[in-house]
Amino acid sequence: MSAPYAKLPAWVDYGLIPLINLVVAFMVAGLVVLAVGESPLRAASLLIQGAFGYGEGIGFTLYYATNFIFTGLAVAVAFHCGLFNIGGEGQAYVAGLGVALPILWLDQIMPWYVVFPAAILGSALVGAAWAFIPGWLQAKRGSHVVITTIMFNFIASSLMVYVLVDVLKPAGSMAPQTRTFEEGGQLPRLDWLLSPFGLDIGGAPFNLSFLLALVAAFVVWVVIWRTRLGYEIRTMGHSPKAARYAGIKESRIIIITMMMSGALAGMMALNPIMGDQHRMQLDFVTGAGFVGIAVALMGRSHPVGIVPAAILFGVLYQGGAEISFEMPQISRDMITIIQGLVILFAGALENMFRPAITTFFATLGSAGETKTAPAAE
Repeated sequence: MSAPYAKLPAWVDYGLIPLINLVVAFMVAGLVVLAVGESPLRAASLLIQGAFGYGEGIGFTLYYATNFIFTGLAVAVAFHCGLFNIGGEGQAYVAGLGVALPILWLDQIMPWYVVFPAAILGSALVGAAWAFIPGWLQAKRGSHVVITTIMFNFIASSLMVYVLVDVLKPAGSMAPQTRTFEEGGQLPRLDWLLSPFGLDIGGAPFNLSFLLALVAAFVVWVVIWRTRLGYEIRTMGHSPKAARYAGIKESRIIIITMMMSGALAGMMALNPIMGDQHRMQLDFVTGAGFVGIAVALMGRSHPVGIVPAAILFGVLYQGGAEISFEMPQISRDMITIIQGLVILFAGALENMFRPAITTFFATLGSAGETKTAPAAE
């Protein structure tokens, strides 16, 4: 086997290569910061300080990470079936209805721990239903899921404008949003999780949906790697011909996978609606569906990688806000550029350094085999 295609150790494939890509991305970002006359070292210090330097910053970092865990898992599940679900943004957006409607019905008569399961079920069902249509079109009509999910994002946006402006907006209100939820529709914050460490999350909306995201990551691992369904999904992703030869129904697996992906994306709506804003309003997803693509790529479509990758993007969001406040020369647009560089090196250029690293480790392996080989008699 030629060196560039040799199998790498797992710690290199899933740890070292993403780390090198990340370091290079931040080095290039440092050049961008230097080009505007600011210190890259000070910017890096502010990034870490803003994300982890105090309790409220940690709370915001983990709040953003919660969104990205859900959307990253959604993209990863589709990846394992060979599908590229770019519709997480629209699926999460429409799933806001699955969160808001049960809350508007129950928040005045039920406590949050009764309303929360109903909102979880509602968000997952609506997200799955919205993803079902592109999945069915791919499985039954051959419509490419990338195209249909992109278009469904636009449909979701228009639909939500209509619903919020003409259906759910309270009478006499000018704002396109639902009424504010009562206490039964508000998730408790996780200040108790950080208080043992002497940290106060202040006004950060770090809430119970973070724990739900971790549970979802574990469930995805079990389903994809420990069940027959997961085996069929991965087989379909590796080789559709082999899957068909094995008797796996291609259309069934595509539809189920897309619905699972949509359900995970839909549960992202719980975090901003029930955990932060305590109402549903326009554009509450704020791009989390698209960030999930980068999170899945950086996390190598595995929950163990997706969780830290989501936290990294939480750092970029929260720490980036700190940089733009303390360093006026670096605008929010430049923070977006830095995020884009991370996405570029983690996604599109993910294999840039792989051939050289593979060759290096193949050479090490050959040298080790030469040393341990018995001497010829």
